Order: sequence, then C-alpha cells, then structure tokens
Amino acid sequence: MSSATCLTSNYNFNEWGEIFSDQVVAAAIIDRLVHHARIFYINGTSYRLKGKLKAANDH
Repeated sequence: MSSATCLTSNYNFNEWGEIFSDQVVAAAIIDRLVHHARIFYINGTSYRLKGKLKAANDH
C-alpha cells in the first residue's frame, strides 16, 4: 500500500531556517521531506488571492 502527501509553502527552502529559527533543524526537515519527493515549483498569481481581489473590487 502506498500513500501520498502534498506539502505546499510560499517560502523557498533557503528561507526555512528563519521560519524554524534554526538552520540545522530546517536542513534536517528539508532533507527528510525531499528524500523521495518530487518537487514542483509553481510560479504565478494565487487563485485564492485573485478571488479575494475581485470581490474587494466589486464592492
């Protein structure tokens, strides 16, 4: 049986040390997450933000 997990973040891996307040901990977490991972970088405007901006402009 296999399972899948999807993780998303607005931060690049090099910024994770600031999030966890420790570069070593961040590196260990990243190492374990990406060991057998497929990483997809998605650039573009946020679909959720687009809807909020449209709703704000309609009022």
